[in-house]
Parts: sequence; structure tokens; C-alpha cells
Amino acid sequence: MIDEQTDKPRSSFWKELPILLGVAILVAVLVRFFVLQTFFIPSQSMENTLQIDDRVLVNKLVYDFRSPHRGEVVVFKAPVEWSGREGEDFIKRVIGVGGDHVVCCDEQDHLVINGHSLVEPYIFSKDGQQDRPADQEFDITVPEGRLWVMGDHRSASGDSLEHWQQSGQDITAATIDEDEVVGRAFTIFWPVNRARWLSVPEQYDSIPNS
Repeated sequence: MIDEQTDKPRSSFWKELPILLGVAILVAVLVRFFVLQTFFIPSQSMENTLQIDDRVLVNKLVYDFRSPHRGEVVVFKAPVEWSGREGEDFIKRVIGVGGDHVVCCDEQDHLVINGHSLVEPYIFSKDGQQDRPADQEFDITVPEGRLWVMGDHRSASGDSLEHWQQSGQDITAATIDEDEVVGRAFTIFWPVNRARWLSVPEQYDSIPNS
């Protein structure tokens, strides 16, 4: 009698195991498809914020409820003109959103957004020498529903400024449609010794809306 009672739950467990595994796999797939996804960093365009081979976690749901904000690091589907092939993922920092007036540069060599100078401590530096915010002067207004994005490693980034230059100063070609944004990169999770949150720098708090 004791043997029969112990065998029954064991048998039930093994019957239910495939169902439990199936549910777990389904949940993992749904989370990856709709909520979170991991991306690795293949280039130096976001140094020193992101290093080559860093792994970041991206929130794919947040922009279903709001638009991207200045200062956020986003993953997006790059236009074919940017990457040479369709559907390639890029990662950059949002500098200007729809309606923003972005100018390079003020007397202190800072970008100016809506009349307010932006100090960017995250811009790539080496041996105490920091990249300039841009390699040439520009004065643009971001179209509604689009984003002006730049890499933190300004001298090694194929971003809005580069494509503004290459397109003959076509602002549409230089900006990203908000609908092409995959999600917000909010943390580095690998390697472990570099794990940290990718929060919006406080310098963006004082930027006025357009």
C-alpha cells in the first residue's frame, strides 16, 4: 500500500514534466520576443560606455507606452543606407527627439539643444584626451517622430552626423524613425566585472523641451 502511494505521484510528475518544460520554453520565447532581449556589442562606436563584446539587456516593451527620451541608449533597425543591408541592429545614444534644435557647438565646445548647452561626460576619452562632440559644425532640427542619435565614441561612430554629411545634409536620411527602435538598453550584464545600469546622465535633466 505504501509503494502504491509513492509510485502514483512519481508517475504523475513524469507525465507533467513535458508540459512544464513546454510552458517554460513558451514563456522564455514570449519574454524574448515581446519584453526583453540580449544584444552583444560588435564595435567601438559606443566606447567607453560600451566595450566590444559587452552584453546588454534591452527592454522591448517600454516604447510601446512612450517615445524614447534624450540620453537613453537605444537599439534600432538601421536604414539600409546606414548598414548596407536590411534589418541590422545598431546601438546609439539619443541626442535629440522630434522638434529639438541641435547645434554644434558653443564657445565651450558643447552641443546645444534647444538653446541649452549639454555637457557630455560619457564621450570617449583616452589618455585624458576627449573626443569633440562633433567633427564639424551643424545646425539641425529633428523632424517629429524621428531621432538624432550619436555614438559615445564620436570619432568612430557611423551615426546621425555622419549620414547628415554623406546625404548632403538630408535630415530625414540622418535621423531614425521612432518605429524602427527595438528597445532601450538599460543594463550591461556581461562580463560580470562591467555589470551596471545604463541610466540617463543627469546633464539631460536641464534640457528644455522644444
